[in-house]
Amino acid sequence: MRFPIATKYIPLLGTALVLVLVYVAGAMAYPGFASLYTFKLLLENNSFVGVAAIGMTFVILSGGIDLSVGSVVAFTSIFIAKLIFLGFHPLAAIAMSLVLGAAFGAFQGALIHFYRQPAFLITLAGMFFARGMGYVVHDQALGIKHEFYSESITNWSIPIGPGVQLGLTAIIFIACLLVGLFIAHFTRFGRAVYAIGDDEQSATLMGIPIGRTKIAVYALSGFLSALAGVVSTFYQSSGWANNAIGFELDAIAATVIGGTLLTGGVGFLAGTGMGVLILGLIQDIINFQGTLSSWWTKIVVGLLLLLFIGLQTLVTALSRRRIRHVPAVPKPDKPAPAAA
Repeated sequence: MRFPIATKYIPLLGTALVLVLVYVAGAMAYPGFASLYTFKLLLENNSFVGVAAIGMTFVILSGGIDLSVGSVVAFTSIFIAKLIFLGFHPLAAIAMSLVLGAAFGAFQGALIHFYRQPAFLITLAGMFFARGMGYVVHDQALGIKHEFYSESITNWSIPIGPGVQLGLTAIIFIACLLVGLFIAHFTRFGRAVYAIGDDEQSATLMGIPIGRTKIAVYALSGFLSALAGVVSTFYQSSGWANNAIGFELDAIAATVIGGTLLTGGVGFLAGTGMGVLILGLIQDIINFQGTLSSWWTKIVVGLLLLLFIGLQTLVTALSRRRIRHVPAVPKPDKPAPAAA
């Protein structure tokens, strides 16, 4: 059976189809759902999930996983709140948190590579460590009271329609997505990430720097997780070590629904962006309905994950079948030995 498109694009097209169907269903069911203001809120409310999901996509593309994302988000939020409370300027606190996030991710990547340990175990330990360090910084929720948060941030917006301004949190998400698309598809680093996730042994034989690339991938995930924590402080104007529990699962869900294979090597940052929007649209539909519990969001997301995991299994099977049926190139006949 032949397909008019490459099998690797099937999950991405499935994501796009689900996004359109969910959006159309919401627009038909609820007045005002398709308004520009609702779209603005969709981007802003899911921006910190989107930023973290971009980092998670790079990790999964490389064949790994990062379970420390939610804890880094929580640590960053309380770290920034505590520094501002102690008198630091917010920009200085943000810069320090981003450096710490990148360094923490790079440290995890180094442990994974040099000690040949599963990413699941290393980042699980990182999850507990970062969460615990958040409580060491401050064991209660801490509000952020600074004119930078109350005045400056609200002024950083761009108009997208009559009377509708897109806030800073959504701008950061869109900017990260665009930069991530460029890195993944137009740089040597992005090609190395795909190669390692597809077949690490072959990537080694190709001369790709495995260790350096892995460390950079986890450093990028740590940086974007910290940036997601920064965005969450913009959104909530507070920090809390108990924040973002289970957040890493949302990032993984957005990545998988976006069409990235959990085995690595296949996926698209554009799909992750659509996956984030799908999660947000499901939550918006439940909010518009008004009579459904928020747990229905988890139920629907779980069903979608099962659907896309099944689709990934189908794509993998089709790819292997296509490889098996590639006709072998016949070897040229050896010339007959010359007569003595």
